[in-house]
Amino acid sequence: MDYGLIGKKLGHSFSAPIHEELGGYRYQLREIPDEAALAQFLRKREFKAINVTIPYKQAVMAACAYLDPAAKTIGAVNTIVNRNGVLAGYNTDYAGAARAMRRGGVELAGRVVLILGTGGTRRTFTAVARDAGAREVLVAGRSGGDGVLTYAEAARRADVQVILNASPAGMWPHNGECLVDLAAWPALESVFDAVYNPLETRLLWQARQRGLPAVNGLAMLVGQAKYASERFTGRAIPDEEIDRVHRVLLGRIANLVLIGMPGCGKTRIGRLAAQALGREFVDMDAEIEKEAGMPIPEIFSREGESGFRDRESRVAEALGARTGLVIATGGGVVLRPENPRALHQNGVIVYMQRALDQLAVGGNRPLSSSREAVERMYAARAPLYEAAAHRTVFNTGGPPSLARRDVLTAFESALDGGVL
Repeated sequence: MDYGLIGKKLGHSFSAPIHEELGGYRYQLREIPDEAALAQFLRKREFKAINVTIPYKQAVMAACAYLDPAAKTIGAVNTIVNRNGVLAGYNTDYAGAARAMRRGGVELAGRVVLILGTGGTRRTFTAVARDAGAREVLVAGRSGGDGVLTYAEAARRADVQVILNASPAGMWPHNGECLVDLAAWPALESVFDAVYNPLETRLLWQARQRGLPAVNGLAMLVGQAKYASERFTGRAIPDEEIDRVHRVLLGRIANLVLIGMPGCGKTRIGRLAAQALGREFVDMDAEIEKEAGMPIPEIFSREGESGFRDRESRVAEALGARTGLVIATGGGVVLRPENPRALHQNGVIVYMQRALDQLAVGGNRPLSSSREAVERMYAARAPLYEAAAHRTVFNTGGPPSLARRDVLTAFESALDGGVL
């Protein structure tokens, strides 16, 4: 390959579309199973330039005849350029991380900073925090020792103000994994997570529930790719390209998720929105019926509402981990708090409101058996819809194209507003 990324597992990576958007060259992913295979790959030197990710950022250093000052200081290389068989190693993670933290509102100067994880990214975050004037930099890992706290020990440092996650915890396909409970840190001001797939990890979900700045690693990834691409090609790229490519990528990745009362138009408007965006449309109730092998009224009859809700949660978790979808949810998806959290992983949540007298009664909806039942349901669920949503639109019952327009406008507005 000419340009690409090497690492042990790369199924989570968004690097290819980023580099192709930034540099206009083909960018390939190459999984390397162990350090013996890594050594063989580096000996062959069958590449012009590569990026390096977990777990090889330190292992590749020995093969580099030249190391730039940042790579030497940090002790990790994420970019290698092959100059006529001589390998030069760079660290562009530092510049990418520093810029993403600044723009995301993560203030480091004078703060007590806790870094989660002990791999190569920890070294980058330590350098960024110290150079930004952090008052103290702590590191926590699973085992502790040698200057590293265990997570239990770190939880006793109530003065921690900033958390930087340098570990792969919560990264696809291990969505939902989280190393810490943020309730341990009452002085916490902000959280930065190097993970970018999913866009909102459980760690960031916790931070946003507290109203704190919570920044994922996508802007860092795009930033380091810009600086790496400059090394690859020798061509300068304006910093503004980082923001442009970041927004383009968000527009491709983020799911559009519609929530609201049964009969508010989620399925019909969702299909129209999916057509406009050129995306796959998924109806959660249809997915539940497919999984169960029976229609929803029969699920309620055989398994009761709790059985249906169990199935709904499994489908929400699976769909929330995917990207680039338009998803119409069932009306009761907000009844279990784990469902909005799952759908938030990669999703912009739009709440579709509709006048009560326009909501359908009966039909394939076991819980909407009468107008009174619908009114009781609305009173109980409306606050949950509002809490889960990034944006709200009102379906007046007019031409569907108008509701579609409003939904798409809300989606774009949420992305421009930095909800993910």
